[in-house]
Amino acid sequence: MPPLIAALAHRLGPPPSLTTSQMLPLLPFVAFHLAALITMVAIENGPVRMLAYLLTWGLLNFTWLALLRRPAVAAGLSLAVFAAVIWISRFKHHVLWMTANFMDVMIIDAETVAFLWTILPEVRVIGITAVVIAIPLLLLLWRIDPWRMRRRVAAASSAACFAGLVTVSFAFPLQDGEVFADDNNISVFMRTGVEAVHILATQGYLEADAEVTERLKLADGEACSPAGKRPHIILLHDESSFDIRAANGIKVPPGYGSHFKSFDGKARTFLVEGAGGPSWYTEYNVLAGLSSRSFGRFQFFVTRIAGGRVSRGLPQALRRCGYRTFSIYPVFGGFLGTRSFYKSAGVENFIDGRDIRGGVFEPDRFYFDHAVRLIAHERDQAPMFLHVYLTANHFPYEFPFRPELTPPNWRDPGNAMPEVNEYLRRQAMTEGDYKDFVARLKRDFPGESFLIVRFGDHQPDFAKLIVDPTAGIPEVTRRIMTYDPRYFSAYYAIDAINFRPVNVSSALDVLDAPYLPIVVKEAAGLPLDATFAEQKRILQRCRGLFYACANGAEARRFNRLLIDAGLIKGL
Repeated sequence: MPPLIAALAHRLGPPPSLTTSQMLPLLPFVAFHLAALITMVAIENGPVRMLAYLLTWGLLNFTWLALLRRPAVAAGLSLAVFAAVIWISRFKHHVLWMTANFMDVMIIDAETVAFLWTILPEVRVIGITAVVIAIPLLLLLWRIDPWRMRRRVAAASSAACFAGLVTVSFAFPLQDGEVFADDNNISVFMRTGVEAVHILATQGYLEADAEVTERLKLADGEACSPAGKRPHIILLHDESSFDIRAANGIKVPPGYGSHFKSFDGKARTFLVEGAGGPSWYTEYNVLAGLSSRSFGRFQFFVTRIAGGRVSRGLPQALRRCGYRTFSIYPVFGGFLGTRSFYKSAGVENFIDGRDIRGGVFEPDRFYFDHAVRLIAHERDQAPMFLHVYLTANHFPYEFPFRPELTPPNWRDPGNAMPEVNEYLRRQAMTEGDYKDFVARLKRDFPGESFLIVRFGDHQPDFAKLIVDPTAGIPEVTRRIMTYDPRYFSAYYAIDAINFRPVNVSSALDVLDAPYLPIVVKEAAGLPLDATFAEQKRILQRCRGLFYACANGAEARRFNRLLIDAGLIKGL
Protein backbone atom coordinates (compact mmCIF):
# COMPACT_ATOMS: atom_id res chain seq x y z
CA MET A 1 0.00 0.00 0.00
CA PRO A 2 1.39 3.47 -0.82
CA PRO A 3 2.68 5.32 2.27
CA LEU A 4 0.14 8.14 1.88
CA ILE A 5 -2.82 5.76 1.83
CA ALA A 6 -1.35 3.76 4.71
CA ALA A 7 -0.91 6.89 6.79
CA LEU A 8 -4.45 8.03 6.06
CA ALA A 9 -5.82 4.59 6.85
CA HIS A 10 -4.02 4.55 10.19
CA ARG A 11 -5.15 8.08 11.01
CA LEU A 12 -8.77 7.65 10.02
CA GLY A 13 -9.57 4.22 11.43
CA PRO A 14 -8.91 0.91 9.63
CA PRO A 15 -5.50 -0.67 10.29
CA PRO A 16 -2.86 -0.64 7.54
CA SER A 17 -2.94 -4.44 7.07
CA LEU A 18 -6.15 -4.69 5.07
CA THR A 19 -7.64 -7.73 3.41
CA THR A 20 -8.96 -7.60 -0.14
CA SER A 21 -12.53 -7.30 1.08
CA GLN A 22 -11.48 -4.44 3.34
CA MET A 23 -9.66 -2.62 0.55
CA LEU A 24 -12.57 -2.67 -1.91
CA PRO A 25 -14.50 0.11 -0.08
CA LEU A 26 -11.37 2.27 -0.35
CA LEU A 27 -11.34 2.17 -4.14
CA PRO A 28 -13.90 4.96 -4.66
CA PHE A 29 -11.87 7.26 -2.36
CA VAL A 30 -8.66 6.54 -4.26
CA ALA A 31 -10.37 6.80 -7.67
CA PHE A 32 -11.93 10.19 -6.94
CA HIS A 33 -8.65 11.71 -5.74
CA LEU A 34 -6.72 10.18 -8.63
CA ALA A 35 -9.28 11.60 -11.08
CA ALA A 36 -8.85 15.02 -9.49
CA LEU A 37 -5.07 14.83 -9.92
CA ILE A 38 -5.37 13.76 -13.56
CA THR A 39 -7.80 16.63 -14.19
CA MET A 40 -5.38 19.09 -12.61
CA VAL A 41 -2.57 17.99 -14.92
CA ALA A 42 -4.91 18.25 -17.92
CA ILE A 43 -6.36 21.74 -17.34
CA GLU A 44 -4.01 23.70 -15.06
CA ASN A 45 -0.79 25.26 -16.35
CA GLY A 46 2.11 26.09 -14.05
CA PRO A 47 2.88 25.53 -10.36
CA VAL A 48 0.90 28.52 -9.05
CA ARG A 49 -2.30 27.45 -10.79
CA MET A 50 -1.80 23.84 -9.74
CA LEU A 51 -1.27 24.94 -6.13
CA ALA A 52 -4.49 26.97 -6.28
CA TYR A 53 -6.25 23.91 -7.71
CA LEU A 54 -4.97 21.63 -4.89
CA LEU A 55 -5.89 24.14 -2.20
CA THR A 56 -9.38 24.40 -3.69
CA TRP A 57 -9.63 20.61 -3.79
CA GLY A 58 -8.62 20.46 -0.13
CA LEU A 59 -10.96 23.28 0.83
CA LEU A 60 -13.94 21.60 -0.78
CA ASN A 61 -13.12 18.11 0.55
CA PHE A 62 -12.55 19.24 4.12
CA THR A 63 -15.73 21.35 4.04
CA TRP A 64 -17.74 18.29 3.02
CA LEU A 65 -15.93 16.26 5.70
CA ALA A 66 -16.83 18.81 8.35
CA LEU A 67 -20.46 18.27 7.38
CA LEU A 68 -20.58 14.56 6.52
CA ARG A 69 -17.39 13.01 8.01
CA ARG A 70 -17.12 10.46 5.18
CA PRO A 71 -14.01 10.89 2.97
CA ALA A 72 -15.26 8.96 -0.08
CA VAL A 73 -18.56 10.82 -0.11
CA ALA A 74 -16.69 14.13 0.31
CA ALA A 75 -14.33 13.31 -2.55
CA GLY A 76 -17.19 12.24 -4.82
CA LEU A 77 -19.15 15.42 -4.16
CA SER A 78 -16.02 17.54 -4.65
CA LEU A 79 -15.25 15.87 -7.97
CA ALA A 80 -18.85 16.45 -9.12
CA VAL A 81 -18.54 20.15 -8.25
CA PHE A 82 -15.24 20.40 -10.13
CA ALA A 83 -16.73 18.66 -13.16
CA ALA A 84 -19.69 21.07 -13.18
CA VAL A 85 -17.44 24.15 -12.94
CA ILE A 86 -15.21 22.89 -15.75
CA TRP A 87 -18.17 22.05 -18.01
CA ILE A 88 -19.84 25.42 -17.39
CA SER A 89 -16.52 27.21 -17.89
CA ARG A 90 -15.86 25.49 -21.23
CA PHE A 91 -19.40 26.22 -22.39
CA LYS A 92 -19.13 29.89 -21.39
CA HIS A 93 -15.82 30.19 -23.22
CA HIS A 94 -17.34 28.62 -26.33
CA VAL A 95 -20.16 31.19 -26.33
CA LEU A 96 -18.50 34.30 -24.86
CA TRP A 97 -14.75 33.61 -25.08
CA MET A 98 -14.37 33.98 -21.35
CA THR A 99 -13.97 31.27 -18.74
CA ALA A 100 -16.36 31.02 -15.80
CA ASN A 101 -15.33 32.92 -12.71
CA PHE A 102 -16.62 33.40 -9.21
CA MET A 103 -18.51 36.54 -10.19
CA ASP A 104 -20.90 34.34 -12.18
CA VAL A 105 -22.00 32.95 -8.83
CA MET A 106 -21.97 36.30 -7.03
CA ILE A 107 -24.19 37.95 -9.63
CA ILE A 108 -26.98 35.43 -10.17
CA ASP A 109 -30.21 36.89 -11.49
CA ALA A 110 -33.49 35.31 -12.53
CA GLU A 111 -33.15 36.51 -16.13
CA THR A 112 -29.83 34.74 -16.67
CA VAL A 113 -31.13 31.50 -15.17
CA ALA A 114 -34.20 31.72 -17.42
CA PHE A 115 -31.98 32.42 -20.43
CA LEU A 116 -29.82 29.35 -19.84
CA TRP A 117 -32.88 27.22 -19.14
CA THR A 118 -34.43 28.37 -22.42
CA ILE A 119 -31.48 28.05 -24.80
CA LEU A 120 -29.97 24.91 -23.24
CA PRO A 121 -32.73 22.31 -22.95
CA GLU A 122 -30.02 19.64 -22.76
CA VAL A 123 -29.04 21.05 -19.35
CA ARG A 124 -32.37 19.85 -18.01
CA VAL A 125 -31.71 16.34 -19.27
CA ILE A 126 -28.15 16.37 -17.91
CA GLY A 127 -29.32 17.69 -14.56
CA ILE A 128 -32.10 15.15 -14.15
CA THR A 129 -29.83 12.30 -15.28
CA ALA A 130 -27.10 13.39 -12.88
CA VAL A 131 -29.54 13.49 -9.98
CA VAL A 132 -30.96 10.06 -10.82
CA ILE A 133 -27.46 8.57 -10.93
CA ALA A 134 -25.88 10.58 -8.13
CA ILE A 135 -28.40 9.92 -5.37
CA PRO A 136 -28.12 6.08 -5.40
CA LEU A 137 -24.34 6.36 -5.82
CA LEU A 138 -24.03 8.67 -2.83
CA LEU A 139 -26.21 6.38 -0.74
CA LEU A 140 -24.00 3.44 -1.68
CA LEU A 141 -20.84 5.38 -0.80
CA TRP A 142 -22.40 6.45 2.45
CA ARG A 143 -22.96 2.80 3.42
CA ILE A 144 -19.59 1.38 2.37
CA ASP A 145 -17.27 4.25 3.33
CA PRO A 146 -15.28 2.78 6.26
CA TRP A 147 -13.63 5.99 7.46
CA ARG A 148 -14.76 8.87 9.63
CA MET A 149 -13.04 12.17 10.25
CA ARG A 150 -13.45 14.41 13.24
CA ARG A 151 -15.36 17.55 12.39
CA ARG A 152 -12.93 19.79 14.28
CA VAL A 153 -9.99 18.44 12.31
CA ALA A 154 -11.88 18.82 9.02
CA ALA A 155 -12.96 22.38 9.83
CA ALA A 156 -9.42 23.39 10.80
CA SER A 157 -8.03 21.82 7.62
CA SER A 158 -10.64 23.62 5.54
CA ALA A 159 -9.70 26.93 7.15
CA ALA A 160 -6.00 26.24 6.46
CA CYS A 161 -6.71 25.53 2.77
CA PHE A 162 -8.79 28.69 2.52
CA ALA A 163 -6.02 30.77 4.08
CA GLY A 164 -3.53 29.22 1.67
CA LEU A 165 -5.77 29.99 -1.31
CA VAL A 166 -6.18 33.62 -0.24
CA THR A 167 -2.42 33.95 0.23
CA VAL A 168 -1.69 32.50 -3.22
CA SER A 169 -4.33 34.73 -4.85
CA PHE A 170 -2.85 37.90 -3.35
CA ALA A 171 0.74 36.85 -3.91
CA PHE A 172 0.12 35.96 -7.55
CA PRO A 173 -2.72 38.15 -8.90
CA LEU A 174 -4.53 37.11 -12.06
CA GLN A 175 -2.76 38.30 -15.17
CA ASP A 176 -4.59 40.56 -17.61
CA GLY A 177 -6.30 38.37 -20.16
CA GLU A 178 -6.09 35.17 -18.07
CA VAL A 179 -9.88 34.94 -17.80
CA PHE A 180 -10.14 34.84 -21.60
CA ALA A 181 -8.30 31.51 -21.91
CA ASP A 182 -10.20 28.22 -21.97
CA ASP A 183 -7.98 26.42 -19.44
CA ASN A 184 -7.09 26.83 -15.73
CA ASN A 185 -10.81 26.59 -15.05
CA ILE A 186 -10.70 25.80 -11.33
CA SER A 187 -7.79 28.05 -10.35
CA VAL A 188 -9.22 31.03 -12.25
CA PHE A 189 -12.67 30.47 -10.75
CA MET A 190 -11.37 30.52 -7.19
CA ARG A 191 -8.77 33.27 -7.60
CA THR A 192 -11.39 35.56 -9.14
CA GLY A 193 -13.48 34.92 -6.04
CA VAL A 194 -10.74 36.17 -3.73
CA GLU A 195 -10.15 39.16 -5.99
CA ALA A 196 -13.86 40.00 -6.33
CA VAL A 197 -14.56 39.88 -2.60
CA HIS A 198 -11.55 42.11 -1.95
CA ILE A 199 -12.66 44.65 -4.57
CA LEU A 200 -16.23 44.69 -3.28
CA ALA A 201 -15.05 45.20 0.29
CA THR A 202 -12.69 48.05 -0.61
CA GLN A 203 -14.36 49.74 -3.59
CA GLY A 204 -17.73 48.29 -4.58
CA TYR A 205 -18.81 47.40 -8.09
CA LEU A 206 -18.23 50.86 -9.54
CA GLU A 207 -15.26 53.21 -9.52
CA ALA A 208 -16.37 56.55 -8.13
CA ASP A 209 -14.86 59.39 -6.13
CA ALA A 210 -15.54 59.20 -2.42
CA GLU A 211 -17.06 62.67 -2.52
CA VAL A 212 -17.34 65.74 -4.72
CA THR A 213 -18.14 69.33 -3.86
CA GLU A 214 -20.45 69.95 -6.83
CA ARG A 215 -24.01 68.76 -7.31
CA LEU A 216 -26.03 68.18 -10.47
CA LYS A 217 -28.88 70.67 -10.62
CA LEU A 218 -31.77 68.35 -11.38
CA ALA A 219 -35.17 70.00 -11.59
CA ASP A 220 -38.22 68.09 -10.40
CA GLY A 221 -39.94 66.71 -13.46
CA GLU A 222 -37.27 68.27 -15.64
CA ALA A 223 -39.03 69.50 -18.75
CA CYS A 224 -37.91 69.18 -22.34
CA SER A 225 -38.94 71.85 -24.82
CA PRO A 226 -37.48 71.18 -28.26
CA ALA A 227 -37.16 74.08 -30.68
CA GLY A 228 -38.99 72.40 -33.55
CA LYS A 229 -40.76 69.23 -34.59
CA ARG A 230 -39.29 66.16 -32.96
CA PRO A 231 -38.05 63.54 -35.43
CA HIS A 232 -38.40 59.84 -34.87
CA ILE A 233 -34.99 58.57 -33.74
CA ILE A 234 -33.62 55.23 -34.91
CA LEU A 235 -30.44 53.93 -33.29
CA LEU A 236 -28.92 51.08 -35.32
CA HIS A 237 -26.57 48.71 -33.53
CA ASP A 238 -24.42 47.43 -36.42
CA GLU A 239 -22.91 44.27 -34.97
CA SER A 240 -19.12 43.78 -35.38
CA SER A 241 -18.87 46.46 -38.05
CA PHE A 242 -15.88 48.70 -38.75
CA ASP A 243 -14.01 50.10 -41.72
CA ILE A 244 -11.66 47.21 -42.44
CA ARG A 245 -9.34 49.51 -44.38
CA ALA A 246 -7.89 50.38 -40.96
CA ALA A 247 -6.07 47.02 -41.18
CA ASN A 248 -2.92 46.66 -43.22
CA GLY A 249 -2.96 45.05 -46.66
CA ILE A 250 -6.67 44.23 -46.92
CA LYS A 251 -8.28 44.15 -50.37
CA VAL A 252 -11.78 45.64 -50.47
CA PRO A 253 -14.43 45.73 -53.22
CA PRO A 254 -14.82 48.81 -55.44
CA GLY A 255 -16.76 51.59 -53.72
CA TYR A 256 -16.17 50.18 -50.24
CA GLY A 257 -16.43 52.74 -47.44
CA SER A 258 -19.46 54.84 -48.36
CA HIS A 259 -21.53 53.03 -45.73
CA PHE A 260 -19.44 54.59 -42.98
CA LYS A 261 -20.13 58.18 -44.05
CA SER A 262 -22.73 60.49 -42.51
CA PHE A 263 -25.17 62.85 -44.22
CA ASP A 264 -22.41 65.48 -44.36
CA GLY A 265 -19.94 63.18 -46.15
CA LYS A 266 -17.74 62.66 -43.08
CA ALA A 267 -16.51 59.26 -41.85
CA ARG A 268 -16.24 59.26 -38.07
CA THR A 269 -14.44 56.90 -35.67
CA PHE A 270 -16.24 55.41 -32.68
CA LEU A 271 -14.02 54.34 -29.77
CA VAL A 272 -15.65 51.39 -28.02
CA GLU A 273 -14.61 49.53 -24.87
CA GLY A 274 -14.54 45.92 -26.06
CA ALA A 275 -12.32 44.13 -28.55
CA GLY A 276 -13.77 41.39 -30.72
CA GLY A 277 -16.91 40.32 -28.91
CA PRO A 278 -18.53 42.07 -25.91
CA SER A 279 -21.41 43.92 -27.58
CA TRP A 280 -23.03 44.58 -24.21
CA TYR A 281 -20.19 46.94 -23.24
CA THR A 282 -21.22 49.20 -26.12
CA GLU A 283 -24.92 48.76 -25.31
CA TYR A 284 -24.15 50.13 -21.86
CA ASN A 285 -22.16 52.98 -23.43
CA VAL A 286 -24.81 54.17 -25.85
CA LEU A 287 -27.92 53.60 -23.73
CA ALA A 288 -26.66 54.65 -20.28
CA GLY A 289 -24.12 57.11 -21.70
CA LEU A 290 -21.51 55.77 -19.27
CA SER A 291 -18.31 53.75 -19.31
CA SER A 292 -18.28 50.00 -18.74
CA ARG A 293 -14.60 50.34 -17.83
CA SER A 294 -15.68 52.00 -14.58
CA PHE A 295 -16.68 48.53 -13.38
CA GLY A 296 -13.08 47.28 -13.50
CA ARG A 297 -12.95 43.49 -13.03
CA PHE A 298 -16.77 43.48 -13.03
CA GLN A 299 -16.92 44.97 -16.54
CA PHE A 300 -17.99 41.68 -18.09
CA PHE A 301 -21.14 41.74 -15.92
CA VAL A 302 -21.95 45.39 -16.54
CA THR A 303 -25.50 44.91 -17.86
CA ARG A 304 -26.39 42.40 -15.15
CA ILE A 305 -25.11 44.75 -12.45
CA ALA A 306 -26.59 47.94 -13.94
CA GLY A 307 -30.13 46.59 -14.33
CA GLY A 308 -32.29 48.25 -11.69
CA ARG A 309 -29.33 50.24 -10.37
CA VAL A 310 -28.46 52.67 -13.18
CA SER A 311 -31.52 54.71 -14.12
CA ARG A 312 -29.82 57.35 -16.24
CA GLY A 313 -29.67 57.00 -20.00
CA LEU A 314 -30.63 58.13 -23.47
CA PRO A 315 -34.06 56.44 -23.50
CA GLN A 316 -34.88 57.98 -20.10
CA ALA A 317 -33.93 61.43 -21.37
CA LEU A 318 -35.99 60.97 -24.53
CA ARG A 319 -39.04 59.90 -22.54
CA ARG A 320 -38.90 63.27 -20.76
CA CYS A 321 -39.06 64.81 -24.23
CA GLY A 322 -42.28 62.96 -25.04
CA TYR A 323 -40.79 59.98 -26.87
CA ARG A 324 -42.06 56.45 -26.67
CA THR A 325 -39.08 54.10 -26.45
CA PHE A 326 -38.67 50.70 -28.13
CA SER A 327 -35.92 48.16 -28.67
CA ILE A 328 -35.76 45.22 -31.08
CA TYR A 329 -33.27 42.75 -29.61
CA PRO A 330 -32.23 39.64 -31.58
CA VAL A 331 -32.09 36.96 -28.85
CA PHE A 332 -33.81 36.10 -25.59
CA GLY A 333 -33.83 39.17 -23.35
CA GLY A 334 -32.48 37.27 -20.36
CA PHE A 335 -29.02 37.16 -21.97
CA LEU A 336 -26.67 38.86 -19.47
CA GLY A 337 -29.62 40.62 -17.85
CA THR A 338 -30.27 42.68 -20.99
CA ARG A 339 -34.01 43.16 -20.50
CA SER A 340 -33.55 44.45 -16.96
CA PHE A 341 -30.79 46.84 -18.02
CA TYR A 342 -32.74 48.21 -20.98
CA LYS A 343 -35.80 48.82 -18.79
CA SER A 344 -33.64 50.56 -16.21
CA ALA A 345 -32.12 52.77 -18.94
CA GLY A 346 -35.61 53.83 -20.04
CA VAL A 347 -36.73 51.38 -22.75
CA GLU A 348 -40.47 51.00 -22.23
CA ASN A 349 -41.12 48.37 -24.90
CA PHE A 350 -38.49 45.64 -25.09
CA ILE A 351 -39.04 43.25 -28.00
CA ASP A 352 -36.69 40.26 -27.99
CA GLY A 353 -35.91 37.38 -30.33
CA ARG A 354 -38.66 35.24 -28.89
CA ASP A 355 -41.24 37.98 -29.57
CA ILE A 356 -40.19 38.36 -33.20
CA ARG A 357 -39.62 34.61 -33.64
CA GLY A 358 -36.13 35.07 -34.99
CA GLY A 359 -33.29 32.60 -35.20
CA VAL A 360 -29.95 33.09 -33.50
CA PHE A 361 -28.83 35.20 -36.47
CA GLU A 362 -30.99 36.75 -39.16
CA PRO A 363 -30.17 38.96 -42.14
CA ASP A 364 -30.51 42.65 -41.33
CA ARG A 365 -33.60 42.98 -43.51
CA PHE A 366 -35.41 40.75 -41.00
CA TYR A 367 -34.97 43.36 -38.25
CA PHE A 368 -35.62 46.26 -40.62
CA ASP A 369 -38.93 44.69 -41.60
CA HIS A 370 -39.96 44.48 -37.94
CA ALA A 371 -38.88 48.09 -37.41
CA VAL A 372 -41.00 49.31 -40.33
CA ARG A 373 -44.05 47.42 -39.08
CA LEU A 374 -43.54 48.82 -35.59
CA ILE A 375 -43.24 52.38 -36.91
CA ALA A 376 -46.38 51.96 -38.99
CA HIS A 377 -48.31 50.82 -35.93
CA GLU A 378 -46.96 53.23 -33.31
CA ARG A 379 -45.88 56.47 -35.02
CA ASP A 380 -49.17 58.36 -34.64
CA GLN A 381 -49.20 58.16 -30.83
CA ALA A 382 -45.94 60.05 -30.17
CA PRO A 383 -42.45 60.43 -31.63
CA MET A 384 -40.56 57.15 -31.40
CA PHE A 385 -37.11 56.17 -30.23
CA LEU A 386 -36.30 52.82 -31.74
CA HIS A 387 -33.12 50.89 -30.95
CA VAL A 388 -32.59 48.13 -33.55
CA TYR A 389 -29.93 45.46 -33.15
CA LEU A 390 -28.51 43.98 -36.39
CA THR A 391 -26.66 40.63 -36.53
CA ALA A 392 -25.57 39.83 -40.11
CA ASN A 393 -21.93 40.68 -39.42
CA HIS A 394 -21.69 38.54 -36.29
CA PHE A 395 -19.15 35.69 -36.12
CA PRO A 396 -18.51 32.89 -37.06
CA TYR A 397 -17.16 33.68 -40.51
CA GLU A 398 -16.10 30.16 -41.50
CA PHE A 399 -19.19 29.64 -43.67
CA PRO A 400 -21.28 31.74 -46.06
CA PHE A 401 -24.20 33.22 -44.15
CA ARG A 402 -27.35 33.21 -46.31
CA PRO A 403 -25.43 32.99 -49.62
CA GLU A 404 -28.65 33.49 -51.60
CA LEU A 405 -28.76 37.09 -50.30
CA THR A 406 -25.35 38.00 -51.71
CA PRO A 407 -25.62 41.26 -53.70
CA PRO A 408 -25.60 40.51 -57.47
CA ASN A 409 -22.56 42.71 -58.10
CA TRP A 410 -20.49 41.12 -55.32
CA ARG A 411 -17.05 39.81 -56.21
CA ASP A 412 -14.71 38.09 -53.75
CA PRO A 413 -11.74 40.49 -53.30
CA GLY A 414 -9.33 37.58 -52.82
CA ASN A 415 -7.83 38.15 -49.39
CA ALA A 416 -5.64 35.37 -48.01
CA MET A 417 -7.85 34.94 -44.93
CA PRO A 418 -11.23 33.48 -46.03
CA GLU A 419 -12.94 34.97 -42.96
CA VAL A 420 -12.12 38.47 -44.23
CA ASN A 421 -13.79 37.81 -47.58
CA GLU A 422 -16.90 36.41 -45.87
CA TYR A 423 -16.99 39.41 -43.56
CA LEU A 424 -16.80 41.82 -46.50
CA ARG A 425 -19.61 39.93 -48.24
CA ARG A 426 -21.81 40.29 -45.16
CA GLN A 427 -20.99 43.99 -44.91
CA ALA A 428 -22.17 44.34 -48.51
CA MET A 429 -25.42 42.60 -47.52
CA THR A 430 -25.82 45.04 -44.60
CA GLU A 431 -25.19 48.04 -46.84
CA GLY A 432 -27.79 46.89 -49.35
CA ASP A 433 -30.38 46.12 -46.66
CA TYR A 434 -29.82 49.52 -45.07
CA LYS A 435 -30.32 51.34 -48.38
CA ASP A 436 -33.56 49.42 -48.90
CA PHE A 437 -34.65 50.33 -45.36
CA VAL A 438 -34.06 54.05 -45.96
CA ALA A 439 -35.91 53.88 -49.29
CA ARG A 440 -38.82 52.15 -47.59
CA LEU A 441 -39.04 54.77 -44.85
CA LYS A 442 -39.15 57.50 -47.49
CA ARG A 443 -41.81 55.67 -49.49
CA ASP A 444 -44.06 54.44 -46.65
CA PHE A 445 -43.87 57.49 -44.37
CA PRO A 446 -43.54 60.56 -46.62
CA GLY A 447 -44.77 62.95 -43.94
CA GLU A 448 -42.51 61.72 -41.15
CA SER A 449 -39.06 62.93 -40.12
CA PHE A 450 -36.35 60.49 -39.10
CA LEU A 451 -32.94 60.85 -37.49
CA ILE A 452 -30.89 57.67 -37.94
CA VAL A 453 -27.67 57.12 -36.00
CA ARG A 454 -25.66 53.99 -36.79
CA PHE A 455 -22.67 52.58 -34.93
CA GLY A 456 -20.40 49.56 -34.90
CA ASP A 457 -20.19 47.97 -31.47
CA HIS A 458 -16.70 46.47 -31.83
CA GLN A 459 -14.38 44.98 -34.40
CA PRO A 460 -14.87 41.35 -35.52
CA ASP A 461 -12.96 38.74 -33.58
CA PHE A 462 -10.35 38.17 -36.32
CA ALA A 463 -9.46 41.88 -36.55
CA LYS A 464 -6.83 41.59 -33.83
CA LEU A 465 -4.87 39.36 -36.22
CA ILE A 466 -4.93 41.75 -39.18
CA VAL A 467 -4.76 45.24 -37.66
CA ASP A 468 -1.01 44.74 -37.40
CA PRO A 469 -0.02 41.34 -38.84
CA THR A 470 3.60 41.85 -37.73
CA ALA A 471 2.65 41.78 -34.03
CA GLY A 472 2.70 38.42 -32.24
CA ILE A 473 -0.05 37.23 -29.92
CA PRO A 474 1.70 38.41 -26.70
CA GLU A 475 2.14 41.89 -28.17
CA VAL A 476 -1.44 42.02 -29.44
CA THR A 477 -2.67 40.92 -26.01
CA ARG A 478 -0.61 43.67 -24.37
CA ARG A 479 -2.03 46.27 -26.74
CA ILE A 480 -5.60 45.18 -26.12
CA MET A 481 -5.14 45.15 -22.34
CA THR A 482 -3.73 48.69 -22.52
CA TYR A 483 -6.58 49.87 -24.78
CA ASP A 484 -4.61 50.59 -27.92
CA PRO A 485 -7.21 52.50 -30.00
CA ARG A 486 -6.34 50.53 -33.15
CA TYR A 487 -8.20 47.55 -31.66
CA PHE A 488 -11.15 49.53 -30.30
CA SER A 489 -12.06 51.69 -33.30
CA ALA A 490 -15.42 51.16 -34.97
CA TYR A 491 -17.57 53.76 -36.74
CA TYR A 492 -20.63 55.92 -36.19
CA ALA A 493 -22.69 57.76 -38.79
CA ILE A 494 -25.60 60.20 -38.78
CA ASP A 495 -28.34 60.14 -41.44
CA ALA A 496 -31.67 61.88 -41.76
CA ILE A 497 -34.91 61.61 -43.74
CA ASN A 498 -37.14 64.68 -44.21
CA PHE A 499 -35.03 66.33 -41.54
CA ARG A 500 -31.81 68.30 -41.21
CA PRO A 501 -29.72 67.44 -38.13
CA VAL A 502 -29.84 70.53 -35.93
CA ASN A 503 -26.46 70.47 -34.20
CA VAL A 504 -23.54 68.11 -34.87
CA SER A 505 -20.86 70.08 -33.05
CA SER A 506 -20.38 67.21 -30.58
CA ALA A 507 -20.04 64.66 -33.38
CA LEU A 508 -16.26 64.72 -33.32
CA ASP A 509 -14.14 62.86 -35.83
CA VAL A 510 -13.06 60.51 -33.00
CA LEU A 511 -15.60 59.99 -30.22
CA ASP A 512 -15.77 57.76 -27.15
CA ALA A 513 -18.92 55.62 -27.17
CA PRO A 514 -20.46 57.02 -23.92
CA TYR A 515 -20.90 60.41 -25.63
CA LEU A 516 -23.20 59.11 -28.35
CA PRO A 517 -26.42 60.08 -26.47
CA ILE A 518 -25.26 63.72 -26.56
CA VAL A 519 -24.75 63.51 -30.33
CA VAL A 520 -28.20 61.98 -30.77
CA LYS A 521 -30.01 64.57 -28.66
CA GLU A 522 -28.27 67.56 -30.21
CA ALA A 523 -28.71 66.27 -33.76
CA ALA A 524 -32.43 65.85 -33.01
CA GLY A 525 -32.63 69.42 -31.70
CA LEU A 526 -33.44 68.32 -28.15
CA PRO A 527 -32.09 70.16 -25.09
CA LEU A 528 -29.62 68.38 -22.83
CA ASP A 529 -30.75 67.65 -19.29
CA ALA A 530 -28.44 68.48 -16.40
CA THR A 531 -26.58 65.16 -16.51
CA PHE A 532 -25.85 65.28 -20.23
CA ALA A 533 -25.00 69.00 -20.07
CA GLU A 534 -22.38 68.18 -17.45
CA GLN A 535 -21.11 65.27 -19.53
CA LYS A 536 -20.83 67.55 -22.56
CA ARG A 537 -18.49 69.77 -20.58
CA ILE A 538 -16.35 66.68 -19.98
CA LEU A 539 -16.47 65.91 -23.71
CA GLN A 540 -15.19 69.38 -24.49
CA ARG A 541 -12.46 69.31 -21.84
CA CYS A 542 -11.30 65.84 -22.85
CA ARG A 543 -11.69 66.26 -26.62
CA GLY A 544 -13.91 63.24 -27.15
CA LEU A 545 -12.35 60.90 -24.57
CA PHE A 546 -14.24 59.77 -21.50
CA TYR A 547 -12.81 57.03 -19.27
CA ALA A 548 -9.31 57.47 -20.71
CA CYS A 549 -9.33 61.18 -19.84
CA ALA A 550 -7.12 61.98 -16.83
CA ASN A 551 -6.62 58.27 -16.10
CA GLY A 552 -10.29 57.77 -15.25
CA ALA A 553 -10.60 60.80 -12.97
CA GLU A 554 -13.37 62.44 -15.02
CA ALA A 555 -15.41 59.22 -15.14
CA ARG A 556 -15.00 58.63 -11.38
CA ARG A 557 -16.10 62.17 -10.61
CA PHE A 558 -19.10 61.91 -12.93
CA ASN A 559 -20.13 58.58 -11.41
CA ARG A 560 -20.13 60.20 -7.97
CA LEU A 561 -22.30 63.06 -9.25
CA LEU A 562 -24.83 60.54 -10.55
CA ILE A 563 -24.72 58.57 -7.29
CA ASP A 564 -25.35 61.73 -5.26
CA ALA A 565 -28.23 62.59 -7.61
CA GLY A 566 -29.82 59.19 -6.99
CA LEU A 567 -29.43 58.03 -10.60
CA ILE A 568 -26.99 55.25 -9.65
CA LYS A 569 -27.90 53.19 -6.59
CA GLY A 570 -26.46 50.24 -4.73
CA LEU A 571 -23.06 50.16 -6.42
